[in-house]
Amino acid sequence: MKAFLLAAGKGTRLRPHTDTLPKCLVPIQGKPLLEIWINLLESHGITEVLVNTHHHAEKVDAFVRSKRPHTKMTIRTVYEPQLLGSAGTVAAHRDFVDEKDDFLIAYADNLTNMNLSDMIGFHSRCKTRGAILTMGLFRAPDPSACGIAVLDAEAKITDFTEKPPVPIGNLANGGIYVASPAFFDYLPDHRNNPADSVFDFGYQVFPLLLGKMYGYEIKEYLRDIGTLDAYQAALEEWPHHGADL
Repeated sequence: MKAFLLAAGKGTRLRPHTDTLPKCLVPIQGKPLLEIWINLLESHGITEVLVNTHHHAEKVDAFVRSKRPHTKMTIRTVYEPQLLGSAGTVAAHRDFVDEKDDFLIAYADNLTNMNLSDMIGFHSRCKTRGAILTMGLFRAPDPSACGIAVLDAEAKITDFTEKPPVPIGNLANGGIYVASPAFFDYLPDHRNNPADSVFDFGYQVFPLLLGKMYGYEIKEYLRDIGTLDAYQAALEEWPHHGADL
């Protein structure tokens, strides 16, 4: 299985750390976050990874070069002169995956030790009920700051709202997805749009997929390290709640 690892964000809320480092390389107990991701992906059978870059791209490239001799995975970086957004990146590189196999998409600014194999298996079972995408979900302490999903009794996502002012639940988008090739039918054709167009999963794609998405609740550790407070919490929590992958 192949994976998109979205790592191009500027990380403005993590300054001053991101003045000199991309967000995906901030250290977690001495180990770059991107290394934790690469180790996690490899441990669950991912064979090829595409990492998009923008902010301090040369440092991500250098890190990936240093990591390649120590992994059996193929790791490819792609530079975005202008950020394309989560959906824009995947749409622009649809040739990275083939037309028959499922693939993984993950935001590299999350710290997790989740069982990706369980989620991949869950998606495979849900495909018999029409699933095109499975979204990893977590219980958000502040639902108004997240994309919130509503599930039916079979875990089908019947409603999805990005950052709702009045949330109707707390099951939030965890930024980890398993998708089938039909997912591309719901993405913009990047080739027919200006290079600076930005396309976002939460606002522009997921609302089109209601009834064709399923929710998988992540029971393991998951934290977005995108703010200084969250990063500090991750540094304190990871040895105890995470796993040194």
